[in-house]
Amino acid sequence: MKRTLSTTLFALFISSNTLAGGGHSHGPDGSHQYPAKTVAETVVIDKSAKKVDQLASAGKIDASWKGIKALKSEQKMFGHNKEWVITFNNPTLSDKTKQNLYLFYTLDGLYIAANYSGK
Repeated sequence: MKRTLSTTLFALFISSNTLAGGGHSHGPDGSHQYPAKTVAETVVIDKSAKKVDQLASAGKIDASWKGIKALKSEQKMFGHNKEWVITFNNPTLSDKTKQNLYLFYTLDGLYIAANYSGK
């Protein structure tokens, strides 16, 4: 029994190395994740305009945001990640702290969040 258990454990130990076989590559940092392709600025601006309309329709932000065009777009670093930041301005709002709306996207165009602070 002891010999069978030892043999089984040894076989499992040896075979675990063969499971990580070749035939694939790793990213520069050794991971399986590769940097996503950055979408064009026009694509992320279009996505953000649709998202603003969606947020306004859902009541998450004031309805007056519907149809507002993007003021500017830029790529910013947040920690170790670069993100698209799309800024919208709505001067019709009386609350000055909510006149600028910032939408955040990954470089490959996935929506992250929206807020009024830009942070």
